[in-house]
Parts: sequence; structure tokens; C-alpha cells
Amino acid sequence: MNSWTLVTVETIKAQTTAALSTGPFGSSISSRHFQKTGVPVIRGSNLSEDVGVRLIHDDLVFLSEEKAREFSRSRVGVGDLIFTCWGTVGQVGYISGHDPYGTYIISNKQMKLTPDPSKTDSLFLYYLFSSPDIRRRIQRQGIGSSVPGFNLGQLRTIEFLLPPFPEQRAIAHILGTLDDKIELNQRMNATLEAMARALFQSWFVDFDPVRARAERRQPEGMDAATAALFPDEFEETELGEVPRGWSVRALPEAIAVNPPRRLQSGAVSPYLEMANMPTSSARALDWAPREFTSGMRFTNGDVLVARITPCLENGKTAFVDFLADNQVGWGSTEYIVFRAKPPLPPTYAYFLARTEGFRMHAIQNMTGTSGRQRVPAEAFNSYLMVSPSPEVAERFGNLAESTMRTLKRHDEESKTLAALRDALLPKLLSGEMRVGEAEWVVEGTG
Repeated sequence: MNSWTLVTVETIKAQTTAALSTGPFGSSISSRHFQKTGVPVIRGSNLSEDVGVRLIHDDLVFLSEEKAREFSRSRVGVGDLIFTCWGTVGQVGYISGHDPYGTYIISNKQMKLTPDPSKTDSLFLYYLFSSPDIRRRIQRQGIGSSVPGFNLGQLRTIEFLLPPFPEQRAIAHILGTLDDKIELNQRMNATLEAMARALFQSWFVDFDPVRARAERRQPEGMDAATAALFPDEFEETELGEVPRGWSVRALPEAIAVNPPRRLQSGAVSPYLEMANMPTSSARALDWAPREFTSGMRFTNGDVLVARITPCLENGKTAFVDFLADNQVGWGSTEYIVFRAKPPLPPTYAYFLARTEGFRMHAIQNMTGTSGRQRVPAEAFNSYLMVSPSPEVAERFGNLAESTMRTLKRHDEESKTLAALRDALLPKLLSGEMRVGEAEWVVEGTG
């Protein structure tokens, strides 16, 4: 480490105007300026304390191009770093070349750093400021109590050891390779789940295979044996035309609502917090053991749907597959638990819960005062659904369960990669582990 140099943020910033600056003053940017398209604004909710999350693109707001031009000092682009100065101090974001927007505006509670590209590698700096050591130093310097703050003057004076440029790039490459693998798994999972949802919509909502057979066409993308499982005509029901031989049933006849699960008071069992419920994917990724007191209980194969506002509207829904065999988990009393009854496969309830018709029925049946509305479990007694033949249900189950197994395998691999990244990061940044050793470890992950 003799070649590592002690520097400050001030000394490694780019020699350009506003290379180190804060967002617009006060209320210069407020909700009255926000629109649905234009130049995106980075707020605290778009940053994270998770080193694997460089920038969150959910819930972005935008400014018009004209308004954005007023804040040239607060504009950030590829290679820039963003820090929270009020709120959750210690958060850091990074604009990579893979983000959907080339330029952003930071809010009045953020700061930006444009590094000098001749001195530092931006991705290396991102990992440096994501390290536990730097985060703790920033948080210790926080001012204020109810709303912690960390200002530009404090950021300027942060000291750290900077390795030679080639070593910076090598460290960033090692850590970035792990994050790239995690991101690839996430993209593959999103694609696979989207395909499974589209299949459910096609088979059980739009009845595309039946329409094709009724018109004497081969269903698109389907082998002859699977196509033969579907009827070739419709019949009239209270829901309109449905495939002949399939039944229209109230949901509780085909899917159990809040099925009984036994869990002894005080027993330690996996607990799933509402905050860890996924909004747009099937699997919950974080849970923790906790002594059971009171709450909804569930087992593998159950489906959880948040019933309270705004969690229901936000789509918090999960397919449970993280428990041990015969284990009972538990969570919020604000969950409704669904379990498909045979011959429907367990995955059927999950994909049904993700359909627009199911969600709208739940939302339209919410009761209670504003801000604390929830859908009662009894509301699903009036929800009518189409139940397919056992043969079609089994075929869908085989396909969907294969998808779920792949999603779980990818998530478990990503968890292992993230743990490896988190272990290597402080060792590489302190010089405790050299690049060659880390490369050997990473190559072993495949």
C-alpha cells in the first residue's frame, strides 16, 4: 500500500464548474413543477443504502427541459456520484452508462460529485463511499437529530486512501462483475415472470388457445399435445363466454382464503415484514426469525396479498417458497393468505392475484376511513373466476412451477454473490486483500 495516496474529496473532484455542489435551493423545485416526462429528478427515494443498488428508477418525477435548464449546477450525468445531505445520510448513488436517462437533476436534499477522470475511477469511488467504513464516518458526522444532515463542507474534507489508477479500475471491475451477475439474474427473472404472467393471461383470461381452436387454428407457440387439452368452443355463463366444460366458481370454492395454519405462541419462525413484500415480482427476498405473537400464518405454496392501503394498490403480493418443509411462517395481520385447491396448482393463485381483474375487485371492495382502508377477506366471496379442466391446470402448473424454481435458483445465486461482494469490498478498499487474490475468488463463482 506504499503507493496509495491520502486524498480528500476536494482534491479529486473534476476541474469543472459545479463539480461538487448541492441541489437547487429551498423550494426552487417542488411538486408543482413535476410532470410525467422530461428530465428526471433524483430524490432521496431514488437512492439506497444497499451497495448493489446504484440508482432506483421507481417513482421518478420529471421537470420540463426548460425548467431543468435553470439548474445547470445541479445536473448529473454518467460517472457522477450523488449523496444525501438531509434524511438518510450515508446513501450514495451512481450514474452508469446503462441507466435509461443520460442526464438527471438532483433535488434540494442531495449533493453531487463529478470526479476528475484523470485521477479516479468513478465506479471505484462509488464502492468506496458504499463501504461500511465511509458510511459510518458520514453518519457519525451527521448534524441534527430528527432529520440528520450532512453538508457539502463535510463532504469536501472526507479523507481516504486512493490506490493507483490501474488498481482502482481493477477493484471496481472485480466488484462490478459481481453486481453485473446479480443484475443479469434480476433481468432474467423479470423476463421469466413476465412470460409466465402473459401465459396465464392468455390461457385463463383471454382464452386465446380456445379461440384459436374454435377458428380451426393451431394456438400460437403451443405444441399439438398441449393444444388438444383445450376445448374448441365456448358456452355462455354469468361471466359471459367461457371455454366449454370449464366452470365458473366463487373464488373460495377453488382457492382457500386464510386457510388455518398452526403456530405455537412464542415459537421462533420466519417472519416476513410488509416492507419486504415484493411489489412487482413473485418472491420475497428478506425475512428473519421472530417469536410468534399474532399475525397471519402461511406455508410454502401459499400466496400473500397485502390488504391495506397503499400496499394493496402498490401490488405487494408474494408466492411463499422460502420456508423449510412443513415449516409455518408468519407476518402482518394485514395479509390475506390464499391457497389454490386441487386440481389447481399452487402457482395458479399467485398469477391470478397479479391480474388486473383481481386487483381491481380488491381495491373496489376496500372499506374503512381514508388512509386506513383495507379489503376484508369476505370480499372475495363475490369474486367469480373461471376454473379450467384438471388437465389444463396440471399443464400450467408444470410450466409455472418450473419458472418459480428458476426464479428461486437465480435469487439464491444472487444472494451468494452479494455476500461475496460485501465481504471483498472492505478488504479490497483497505488493501487487506490484493486484486490478484480477489480475482481468483471471483473466478471461482463461475
